[in-house]
Amino acid sequence: MTATAPSRAVAAPEDVQLKVGGAFSLGKLSEGRILALAAAAAPSDTEDPTDFAVAEALDVRRPDLVVSPADPADVDPATPERRYSVSMVRDFPLKDDATTDIVIMRGALDAVLNKVKISRKNRSLVRRNADWAAKRGWRALAVATALVGEGDTVGEFRLQGFVHVGIEGVSTGLESTGPANWVEVPVWSLSLRFQHWANVATIFTLSCSGYFIMHPFFGPEAHAGEDAGFLMGWVRFIHFAAAAFWVVLGITRVVSAFVARDPHLRWTEWWPLKRKEDVRNLGRVVQHYALIKEEAPVYLAHNPLQQLTYAALYCACGLQMITGFALFGLYHQGNWIWALAATPCNWFGIPTVRMFHTGMMFALWMFVVMHVYLAVRADSLDRHGGISSMINGNVWLRRGAKPVDAPEVG
Repeated sequence: MTATAPSRAVAAPEDVQLKVGGAFSLGKLSEGRILALAAAAAPSDTEDPTDFAVAEALDVRRPDLVVSPADPADVDPATPERRYSVSMVRDFPLKDDATTDIVIMRGALDAVLNKVKISRKNRSLVRRNADWAAKRGWRALAVATALVGEGDTVGEFRLQGFVHVGIEGVSTGLESTGPANWVEVPVWSLSLRFQHWANVATIFTLSCSGYFIMHPFFGPEAHAGEDAGFLMGWVRFIHFAAAAFWVVLGITRVVSAFVARDPHLRWTEWWPLKRKEDVRNLGRVVQHYALIKEEAPVYLAHNPLQQLTYAALYCACGLQMITGFALFGLYHQGNWIWALAATPCNWFGIPTVRMFHTGMMFALWMFVVMHVYLAVRADSLDRHGGISSMINGNVWLRRGAKPVDAPEVG
């Protein structure tokens, strides 16, 4: 992506100092390309401190993306009534040195959202990310584009994302780093990481206590006329308390699948094989895990095999909860709620439900063993920090990498 470098000899007004902390991309464009669009929309004679902040951020973080600001005659500036500008950019550089004429709409997020066609799901994602950034002191500078056709006809505007703009000197925790060969990309939110480790602790507690309930392998034994104590009672209490907490975790995960601001937490990201590309990549991923192929398609979140696995895992955990409450409900048949919960025992028989519940416990532990092995193996081969990502939320990818499920890195 090359173009004539703009002249930036004029300094920004000293009374207002702004900074750019990064960008949120709604589609396949990287943060750097969102910055490039925002910079190209500014007129060459600008005195707006926002334009200087965006241009400086692009120079520092992506010096390889050089764009020229728009001709002032092709810019319709924002007004108090219409809080966005519209710029015609001629020969905007694309990938592989191709160029095209585009129109860039840039301005307040609400104003731009009212002018673009966007799905309810994407609108929700954009607003949640903008609200999250606003709480940390950032303003969302929205960027939308439309292609220019024959006769300078302008197509439909599509929201590409927004740039974080803040006041210089105010730390927000979203400052982006400079150019490098490797980029630390945030993937897993704090809430998901908490749910992950809480699930690990809860499943471990449920498994240990459940195994003891099935086979009490230590503790006092009851003999004729002797009291065996209340050990089993305490173990059952721990098991039931952990089960209740696990249900709460499950409910929060289901809710976040529909309302999370992070697209990687939405239910569509673990719905298996929703695209033809995922179906094609499934075989490639399996071959990579089987050591047949050296490389696999790059996915930022879950690859197709993981999508299938986690979808099955969620179903298995749901069945485990249902059978657990069915067994617990046997002791409370006077309550219609627990009588209803115990219905599977009436359908299939108590021994069958207990056997299924126990077998599912061992199946979950088989998954845990394979999960740990594959996580360590992937981290050793790819060096992307997948294991540490469940602690700090970030993975490492090479700048310019093109994940199937995310914008180009950088």
